[in-house]
Amino acid sequence: MLIEAVGGMQDIGRMHDIASVLVRHGLGDMVRRFGLADALARAGRALHIPQADALARLEPPAQTRRALEELGPTFVKLGQILAGRADLLGPEWIAELSKLHSRVPPVPLEALRPQLREDLGGEPETVFAEFDPEPLAAASIAQVHRARLQDGRAVVVKIRRPNIHEVVEADLRLLARFAASAERDWPTLQPYRPVQLVREFARSLRRELDLANECRQAERIARNLAGLPEVQIPAVHWAFTHERVNVQDFIEGVPGEDLERVDRAGLDRKLLAQRGARVVLKMIVEDGLFHADPHPGNVFYLPGNRIALIDFGMVGRLPLKRREQLLQLLLGLVERRPQEVADVLLEWAGDHRAGLNLEQLEDEIEAFVDQYHGVPLAQLHIGQMLAEVTQVLREHHLALPPDLALLIKAFISMEGMGRALDPDFHMTAEALPLLRQVMTARYQPKAIAQRGWQLLTRTLKVAQGLPEDLSRLLRRARHGQLRVGVDIAHIRQVGDQLERASSRLSLALVIAALIIGSSIVMTVGGGPTLLGLPAFGLLGFLAAVVGGLALLRSIWRGFRGRGLDEE
Repeated sequence: MLIEAVGGMQDIGRMHDIASVLVRHGLGDMVRRFGLADALARAGRALHIPQADALARLEPPAQTRRALEELGPTFVKLGQILAGRADLLGPEWIAELSKLHSRVPPVPLEALRPQLREDLGGEPETVFAEFDPEPLAAASIAQVHRARLQDGRAVVVKIRRPNIHEVVEADLRLLARFAASAERDWPTLQPYRPVQLVREFARSLRRELDLANECRQAERIARNLAGLPEVQIPAVHWAFTHERVNVQDFIEGVPGEDLERVDRAGLDRKLLAQRGARVVLKMIVEDGLFHADPHPGNVFYLPGNRIALIDFGMVGRLPLKRREQLLQLLLGLVERRPQEVADVLLEWAGDHRAGLNLEQLEDEIEAFVDQYHGVPLAQLHIGQMLAEVTQVLREHHLALPPDLALLIKAFISMEGMGRALDPDFHMTAEALPLLRQVMTARYQPKAIAQRGWQLLTRTLKVAQGLPEDLSRLLRRARHGQLRVGVDIAHIRQVGDQLERASSRLSLALVIAALIIGSSIVMTVGGGPTLLGLPAFGLLGFLAAVVGGLALLRSIWRGFRGRGLDEE
């Protein structure tokens, strides 16, 4: 596992840093199971563990959170994603990972100047009429400075931290290799699809590193929300925007977390909650492209009870099929139709249904949905219901598709913000009309005709290529070139187990031969002696003892490894 995890010497330095942090935070078992401790020993690097007593008293979730914060932006972002995965982690882990933050000390402007000079084509003080050297905000990936264009327009300049791209890429390479090793060697993790989870996470993080891509996403969402005048997305200034820096309009408003200023500004909390819910629901249900991190720090309230959204680095995407499944799930929850909920969850489980008790799962889902029977719609919490559904999945070792993790996180954040604004806010009352409207639109004659035409086009395309495909297949069969690929899961693992078993059997036969041969030699007189006994016979018995101990150690390690996998 070690060689596969490292994949070359290019990441050995970063691997040492990761292992050191994990050990320092009491997560040494994880280091051992990933094979990192042996690598560090061979590299001759010493691990220093200050404050070991204090760290040892922390619970594992708290230790993990601290370790992730120290490891930097890649792992902070991963922890924030996992905080929305109630289908993977228990409540105590979710609560602790939700505390993760990426606030770090800002980079001095002098360290940013070479990068800014290259991207902007000059010093920031000359490119802009005004440029504040003190950052407005700083996070692990980028920091923001206020500025003013030559025409007097107030803007913010978002600057990516120097060398952050290289660190993130090294982390993603290691995470990908760890995930592949974990999915192959720990069968209990396979239903949670760690490889796919890391792949989706890497794609999302790479998009977030591209600050120009963030602006493209902001403009796309702004076009989708153009019909809602109560929403404002900051305009992008492309003349100054590149991969490592972007410039957007400065939003002058009340920060989402400052509810006292909302009241002092005379804004209508109830109306703000309703409008915010409608905006996020439209992005999710209708557009399939949504702000995946709508926490209070990314929301501003403007005069006229308008809402501004900023920071589109983390954006979720839902294809049409997934949106239809989501609609079916939400309507099944709200309208108490357990069979529809079970159908969607089983479809999301995909190929990871081995050993699944379908009847028990359906019974638990029916009991879960039935507990809300007779409960007024105003008292239903969609975010809480989604979180509880994912806990049912976790109990049955099923996992949500990775693209839905951001969705549930957005739902929970949105509902929490709505209730902070208005204690009487009810997401269900806002969501149900839109859900029914979208479902009704799906069965309008025009929509049905459009889907029918798309299906007919695809069918004709397949039929058009069928003769050529059959001809190619028959030609290969005539020339003996037809091959059938059979992919047997865990075949490599089975081969390794057979090889270990055969090696142990061979060692046992050698030990038995030594014992029998030594016993015969002991009965034969003459020849050299050792301690008054025939030397060759005594040496044979000693070799048999050493071989027996080695065989017992191998068997014990095999049992121990199997126990770890079952955990």
